[in-house]
Amino acid sequence: MAHLILFDNETRDHLLPLTYTRPVGALRVGILTINEKWERVMACPVSFLTQDYLSEKFEMDYGEENYLINGSLLPTPQMVRLIKQLDYSEAILLDGELLATKLRGEQIEQLIKDEDFGELSGYEAKNTDILKLRGVYDIFHLNQAAIEADFALLTEGRTSAPLSDTNRLVGPADQLFIEKGATVECAILNTQNGPIYIGRNALIMEGSMIRGAFAMGEGAVLKMGAKIYGATTLGPGCKVGGEVNNVVFQADANKGHDGYLGNSVIGQWCNIGADTNCSNLKNTYEEIKLWNYLEERFVKTGLQFCGLIMGDHTKVGINTMFNTGTVVGVAANIFGDGFPRNFIPSFAWGGASGYSTYRTSKAFEMMERVLERRGIDLTVQDRLILLRVYEDTAKYRRWEKKD
Repeated sequence: MAHLILFDNETRDHLLPLTYTRPVGALRVGILTINEKWERVMACPVSFLTQDYLSEKFEMDYGEENYLINGSLLPTPQMVRLIKQLDYSEAILLDGELLATKLRGEQIEQLIKDEDFGELSGYEAKNTDILKLRGVYDIFHLNQAAIEADFALLTEGRTSAPLSDTNRLVGPADQLFIEKGATVECAILNTQNGPIYIGRNALIMEGSMIRGAFAMGEGAVLKMGAKIYGATTLGPGCKVGGEVNNVVFQADANKGHDGYLGNSVIGQWCNIGADTNCSNLKNTYEEIKLWNYLEERFVKTGLQFCGLIMGDHTKVGINTMFNTGTVVGVAANIFGDGFPRNFIPSFAWGGASGYSTYRTSKAFEMMERVLERRGIDLTVQDRLILLRVYEDTAKYRRWEKKD
């Protein structure tokens, strides 16, 4: 059996802070994570070639026949066809960037030893043939296309569970799929602009209004009276309410109350307090700039709509107001009056009135309590990853230099 390895390159730095705690290929875009997509379309096990400090949790596995694929690349029918046609040492490139190659086991061993792919014969792919993350905002920007592709992949040849007659469906019935165990009552579902996928044991409470494209993972909950615009994804275990427009929640995140969130990406184990709002459009209608960790400055996105990017384990107090194009790191705790700055480093504690450092001992205590509610342990691997993030992001916590 062939092995598929998703590798990280410099694109990883453009996807921070979400890739501080996971490889690029473990990001969720659409219904599935990138690795879950490739595992289904290639019908082979998927592992990761990633940062050293992540590699113990996200291991690499290889055999005699191996496909090495850029972790930021989403499968499309054209790309999957090209990859399956590769011979050993052949590569697919895009503007000189490696997208995919096929390697023997000894070539993988050489790669591990020398960090060198060896001699590859490559050919350039057409940009129109690919779906690829280039910046963190692409996670929500490409979410419509990703949901549509995942919906077709997950539902082909299958029959949806029935929709109860307490609901109102507007649009094609074949663009709605409900997995077994899901509960949907007294909701309005509109599939005219995209499919709606409701995962196993998910719950949509009464009064919810949903426009596709929309996806809910296993065990996700949509609270009473929620207003959801596409393209939006609730990863497994998420609980969401209020008004949401084109947002991707990675997994196990909560925005359980009223408040607006649009054109955003929320990491795992985040919590957003009641009546928190985020601007996704400047009053001047200008192009939005977003903090870029690689360049260490705010960089133009080419987008008019961009809201909030939030790393894993961050918590937000009630009535928080986020400016357009805000980036919040890992394990921050944000609260208080006024607008916080639109770049908030990892392990920051505070808000518009100023910050102190959220010490790892206190942060770990909080994480343990949160995970314990779901019957999950904060592992030694998780702690080591977070300690590395704490160290790597210290340079952004400029107040520490003044202490």
